[in-house]
Amino acid sequence: MIKVAVWGTGMMGQGLLRFILDRPRDVELVGAIVTNPAKEGKTVGELLGDCECGVRMTTDAAAVLARKPDVVCICTQSNLDEISDQVEPSVRAGANVLCIAETLAYPWASDPAWAERFDALAREHGVTILGTGINPGFVLDALIVAWTSVCLRVDRVEARRVNDLSPFGPTVMASQGVGTTVDEFEQGVADGTIVGHIGFPESIHLIARALGWAIDEVVEVREPIVSSVVRETPHVRVEPGHVAGCTHIGRGYSAGELKIELVHPQQIHPHLEGVETGDFIRIVGDPSVDMQNAPEVPGGKGTYASTGNYIPLIGAAPPGLLTVVDMPLPRFWEPTR
Repeated sequence: MIKVAVWGTGMMGQGLLRFILDRPRDVELVGAIVTNPAKEGKTVGELLGDCECGVRMTTDAAAVLARKPDVVCICTQSNLDEISDQVEPSVRAGANVLCIAETLAYPWASDPAWAERFDALAREHGVTILGTGINPGFVLDALIVAWTSVCLRVDRVEARRVNDLSPFGPTVMASQGVGTTVDEFEQGVADGTIVGHIGFPESIHLIARALGWAIDEVVEVREPIVSSVVRETPHVRVEPGHVAGCTHIGRGYSAGELKIELVHPQQIHPHLEGVETGDFIRIVGDPSVDMQNAPEVPGGKGTYASTGNYIPLIGAAPPGLLTVVDMPLPRFWEPTR
C-alpha cells in the first residue's frame, strides 16, 4: 500500500484525488493539504461530491507530512519559487514528490541554482523529485524523445499542440489574453501579464539533453489569435476582432541552427472557426516521423492521469531531481475499485 498526500485541491488536484480513490487496494490517501482556508475541515468526499472519503482537508501541511506519506503530489502553482515551500518540507519529511509545476519539468532551464539545491536535498533525504504533466512532461517532449528511438538520424524536431481552452477558468483566460483587444494583448505580453504557455524552455532543453544536443538559444514568440466570430464561455466573451487565444512558439537553436520548434495555439472554441484540435509531431531525419493524434489529449485529464500513473514508479527511482526521460516508461495503472 502506497501512502499518498495531495497538496492543492483545485481542478487538477480534484482529478488526482479521484484517480487515487479509484485504487483503494494500492493507495492510501493520508492527507489533502489546501491553501484556501475556506476548505479547512471539509472532507474530500464533500469536495468531490460524487464519492465517500472522510479524509479532512487542512492548511496544516506539517500535520499531514507527519503521517509519513510515501509520495506527495503537488498540484498548485507553475513556477519554482511558488512551489519551493511545498517541495522542501515534503522532501525533508522523507516523501517522494510528484509535481505538475511546468517549470519543474526541467528546472535547469530557468534556475540552475534552484535545481542543484533541490537535487542535493533530495539525494540527502533519499527521495525523488519529478515534474509531470501533459505538456511539459509528455506530448511536446517525452513522446518526441520516444519517437526518436526508431530513427537512425535526427536532424530537427517540429511539434504542434492545438487545444481548446474553453473548459478552463478565469485565471487561464487572463494568462492567454482571451477577451482582450489586440493592443491590450501586445501590452500584456510586454508587461508579462499575458504569458501564453509555460514550459517551452523546459521542453526544448529536455529534448535536447535526451538527444545529446547543445541548445545555446531559446526564442519565444507570442501572437494573438483574433476571432472573426463571437465566442463565449462561462468566464469570458470574445467579440469579433478581439483575442480568442494565444499562439505561442518556442524555438531552440544550436550554433545558429534551428533544431527544435514547438508551436502551441490555445484558444476558446476553435471549432467555431474550423480549427481542429490535436497533437502533431514531425521528426526530420532517417527515417522521418510524422505522428498525428486528433482531437487533442485533454490537458487536465492528461496531467492528472500522468501524475497518478507515476505514483507506483517513483518509489523505485534513484534519489535526486529527475526528469521524465530519466524514469521508466510510464503506463496505465489499473483501478482496483
